[in-house]
Order: sequence, then structure tokens, then C-alpha cells
Amino acid sequence: MLSLNDFREKQIIFIDNSKDSETKIKFNNDNIVYVKDEQVSNQLSCYKILAIFIIGDTSLTTVFIKKATEFGISIFFMRQNFFTYASIESKAEGNYLLREKQYKAQNEFFISKRLVENKLANQISLLSKEKIKNKEEFSKLKDEIVSKIEKAKDEKELLGIEGSFTKKFFNLYFEELKWYKRMPRAKVDINNLLLDIGYTFLLNYIDSLLRLYGFDVYKGCYHKLFFKRKSLSCDIIEPFRCVIDKELLKSFRLKKINEKDFKFINGQYSL
Repeated sequence: MLSLNDFREKQIIFIDNSKDSETKIKFNNDNIVYVKDEQVSNQLSCYKILAIFIIGDTSLTTVFIKKATEFGISIFFMRQNFFTYASIESKAEGNYLLREKQYKAQNEFFISKRLVENKLANQISLLSKEKIKNKEEFSKLKDEIVSKIEKAKDEKELLGIEGSFTKKFFNLYFEELKWYKRMPRAKVDINNLLLDIGYTFLLNYIDSLLRLYGFDVYKGCYHKLFFKRKSLSCDIIEPFRCVIDKELLKSFRLKKINEKDFKFINGQYSL
């Protein structure tokens, strides 16, 4: 079973093979060696590796897979958007005690409240850094939000609190971007398209980490069971969406977003 020290001390390795080059990964004296165009590009001790995420194509041998399993290293094969299409996972998949607790959880609404509270607190933190209001106003606003969340009687009311504040957050935080409104997957403008892309990358990465530990990603708390929806991954992403929000505003200010890079076809934007 994975421990907290595994996450603190070990490293997650990303190998991007999306560009045209011949690459392979092999073992050499308890080290994982990354070979690119027949040259050793990098290597790292197996004792320091928690998992390997491979984006694109590479060559692996059955010996490598066997060795990785012995060292408890999980391997995830990803598309360009971080979607895991296949994986070779270590012993965590047998973590039945974790899944038993997950299935029998009696405090799902409490967990849902904490997820929403963390998400809105992070949004308030982003707004405070932009100095849209003074610190006292933000402190008062945070207390009001926490109070509303604690008084919520069911998921529907909690969803309303989250949606109402998030709408205000987008309008304030993205004011420089001439913000219209958040419309997931509609791709009505460049801002919504980039948020969709960022959230998708983040969701797929979080999903892989949850699988790495042994969670059933289809059983969540805030997001209820729905056919083929990874409800737990959808739960855990909520407090971290602010990472993508911050990057969008940063990219806009650094003039990294060029409208010429996008296409507008049939009422939708695309890259």
C-alpha cells in the first residue's frame, strides 16, 4: 500500500514522446534509463520513482514491465490531453480496505461541503491577490460563504451556493478578458475553449493519481453515480480548478494567447 512518504519522497516521471523521435525506456543497475535516438538522455534510481506517465509512443519490453512491477512503479500511457488509455498499475489496485471505506462512507455530504468550501476559498484567494477588494472585505466574504455552506441542507442547495459564487468569480477575475460567461464544452469563445482544455488536462491527471492509489474513480461524493462518469475525479478536481483559472489570466497578460492560432467553424472555436 502506498504511504504518505511515497508521495513526499518519490517522484512522478513524465516522458513526452509526442514529437517524432525513436525512444525507449530500459533498466540498468536499478536505474530507469531513457534512451532517445540511441543516446542516453536521462536516468533515475528506481527507488525514487512513484509512477511513470508516458505521453505518445515508446518501446517497452516485458522485462521492463516485470522490473517496474517489482519496484512498485505504475506506468500510465497517455494521449496528448493526459487521458489515460492504458496502464500497468502496481499493487495499489488490491487496496480493498480503501475501496470498502469508499463504498460505505456515511459522511458524503460533509465531504461535499469541504470540497465546495475549498474551491470557493481558493477563488477568493485569487481575487484577493488581484486586489479587487481589500483584505477585510475578502475575510468577511469568506466567513459568509463558509456560513452558507454549513447551513446547506442538501446537495442541491450546496450546488446553488457554488454556482452563484463561481459565476461572480468569473466575472470579476476575468474582467480583463472581456468575459462573457462560462459555458462548458460549448466553445463559444477562446476563453471558454482554453478553460475546457485546461480542466480536461487537470481532470485526466487527477484521475490517474487516484487510480495510482487504488480508488474507484467512479464512486464520488459531491458528484453522484452516473453511467461512465468518473465521479470521484470530478469531485477532487473542484478545489484545483483555480490553477487553470490563474494560468489563463497569466497567459493573457503575457500575450501568449493569439487569436490567429484559433479557428472558428460552425459557431465553435478550435485550435
